[in-house]
Amino acid sequence: MKLLEAGIIYPISDSDYVSPVHVVPKKGGVTVVQNEKNELIPSRTVTGHRMCIDYRKLNAATRKDHFSLPFIDQMLERLASHPYYCFLDGHSGFFQILIHPDDQEKTTFTCPYGTFAYRRMPFRLCNAPTTFQRCMMSIFTDMIEDFMEVFMDEFSVYGS
Repeated sequence: MKLLEAGIIYPISDSDYVSPVHVVPKKGGVTVVQNEKNELIPSRTVTGHRMCIDYRKLNAATRKDHFSLPFIDQMLERLASHPYYCFLDGHSGFFQILIHPDDQEKTTFTCPYGTFAYRRMPFRLCNAPTTFQRCMMSIFTDMIEDFMEVFMDEFSVYGS
């Protein structure tokens, strides 16, 4: 469990908030297979499996943050007017945001290896995208719309 070793999650013995885990197929590309009638049928390949935490109950009880994400078409328009640009990808961005210790218990999930809670913001929480975007906007506020655009963990730097 890499998340445990990295200190992103920690074991927890009891919590009022426990979300179940589901293992779902990780979808790959599309391949074409021939059925018994010699028809060609597009089929999505499975490249492995991933663990998904079912936070529907927690998300239903969470007050929604309506901070809007930037419009990608407006960002691309600003980029298009410049001859040079570079796209950068921030790796594992959500896991960089610490969760307040009082709220960590709310992220508790159970799986065959035990019961754990997150120290850092996981995916699938309803306010995770807006929280992350707000953080990026505050960090890069003096650069945005000058020579940088930020959409979640995608950074576009541009100029003449």
